[in-house]
Amino acid sequence: MEPQATRVAKMRTDKLGVSYGELAAVRDVSIDVLDRQVLALIGPSGCGKSTFLRALNRMNENISGARMTGSVLLDGRDIYANDVDPVTVRRQVGMVFQKSNPFPKSIFENVAYGLRVAGVRDREILVERVERALRQAALWDEVKDRLDESGLGLSGGQQQRLCIARALAVEPQVILMDEPASALDPIATAKVEDLIADLRQAFTIVIVTHNMQQAARVSQRTAFFYLGKLVEVGDTTTIFTRPKQRETEDYITGRFG
Repeated sequence: MEPQATRVAKMRTDKLGVSYGELAAVRDVSIDVLDRQVLALIGPSGCGKSTFLRALNRMNENISGARMTGSVLLDGRDIYANDVDPVTVRRQVGMVFQKSNPFPKSIFENVAYGLRVAGVRDREILVERVERALRQAALWDEVKDRLDESGLGLSGGQQQRLCIARALAVEPQVILMDEPASALDPIATAKVEDLIADLRQAFTIVIVTHNMQQAARVSQRTAFFYLGKLVEVGDTTTIFTRPKQRETEDYITGRFG
């Protein structure tokens, strides 16, 4: 494993807080997301992991009553600054959800969707970018002869990789994954985990997972959240074998959660 010091922070949160009305879902979280590494977010249900993840690409703005404090930096620039377009942020920081959500369109058009929204009309460019994204998502060989068929006809695991390809097509810098394998069988889960290992050569990835074995397998750094707060973050091996905080140890050893 490479020394952490050799990696710069691709994203950084400083005293990030997210509230829904009176409920403080995330409180005062400062964390570095290192370039081209996988950061796993672990913790019991309702501890703020997914809320924190959505704050990294301004998805919480779509929730009525959500309010944010602190800052989120991407390459040193605050993504919540007044002159920053949230659509641009979501292109740079892509999102893959827990439940695969392909559109009722062809496989090709599912992947091309974000490109068309961004104004890409050149057929040659669309074909090249769709193929590249499907290859990056390890799906090309399975669908190259059926690109005109509905994305809804794919298996669950293939649909999730299609959604990953859709996020990759617009060439993001960071990929957020909210429990991307929780609805998949073990074989499909293994394919997604292998894909994450490949993708981190080119992308920075933040993944929320309830599966601690998965966090240990796919990530280089792990952050433990509890009751809306970041309890501890560090090298994954260290977090799982020598955590500094008692709460982290209790969660990892199954005493609660």
